[in-house]
Amino acid sequence: MPQIVVENLRKSFHIAQRRPGIMGALASVVRRRHRTVHALDGVNFIIDRGELVGYIGPNGAGKSTTVKILSGILVPTAGRCEIEGRVPWRERVAHVRDIGVVFGQRTQLWWDLPVIESFELLRDIYRVPHTSYRRTREELVATLDLAPLLDVPVRQLSLGQRMRCDLAAALLHEPSILFLDEPTIGLDAASKLAVRAFIKQINTRRGVTVILTTHDMDDIEALCSRVMVIGNGSVLCDGTLADLRRQVTRERHLIVDLAEADGWRGEPGWGQLIEHASGRVRLAFDPDTLSPAELIAQVTATHAVRDLFVENPPIEQVVTRLYEGGA
Repeated sequence: MPQIVVENLRKSFHIAQRRPGIMGALASVVRRRHRTVHALDGVNFIIDRGELVGYIGPNGAGKSTTVKILSGILVPTAGRCEIEGRVPWRERVAHVRDIGVVFGQRTQLWWDLPVIESFELLRDIYRVPHTSYRRTREELVATLDLAPLLDVPVRQLSLGQRMRCDLAAALLHEPSILFLDEPTIGLDAASKLAVRAFIKQINTRRGVTVILTTHDMDDIEALCSRVMVIGNGSVLCDGTLADLRRQVTRERHLIVDLAEADGWRGEPGWGQLIEHASGRVRLAFDPDTLSPAELIAQVTATHAVRDLFVENPPIEQVVTRLYEGGA
């Protein structure tokens, strides 16, 4: 049985419009105008227990709106949404006991309190038994290296430290589903790696279903076995990263490091030259038309090569093309 079922989900917002200036303000008092924004326009997907799903899209595509509906914060305009057989916004108390939510630009910790006191307050809010709470807290503190931070007021934490504490706070009541909205935004490289490793661990070892929204494609490549791309309020693609690449392009890239910086003499049949700088050449080619082995043979037969390798286009380029196609 699927853990999350979303069918034809729609959400519209009515936004007040006002003309500029004093006269515009006075006119709005007499007759206010509104426009309708369709944040979600028929979203459909099913998520099974234990999946780690990337949910990506451009700004304004509807990612955060979807997460807020799934977590019971917003009520949709139309459509069906069930999680563990419950409707999130109708059965909020039972629903929130089984989910954890982390918003990268917000915190659920109390700003002026030490981290440990925020954890204690969350234990009371979720009514977690003391024995379970202590066991889970000790495990999270050890895994996320939070021991030096427990007595520090939240306002004194760095962004990376606060994010690790927020992840622990979202999991103190042992939810089966974790919603992560931009969990690595603004983090340095070391903090990103730590957060990614922890997300992977709770998914594989504890079977927590994770729905991750992010603009960082490195997060998606490192973590997600399945990716859903949303654009203009509807799902444009749903599958693996390989499925996403195949839907957008079959293009591959050959990167060549030349022995001589200015020694490039390309031929028209070698694909498209997309980079040539400091002795490095990048060629885009279609493997159905020209195999990698043939292209490499042609390049090495006519150039002194220090190194070369074949790779897929950067996932950022693939996703951008899909956004543009959806638009």
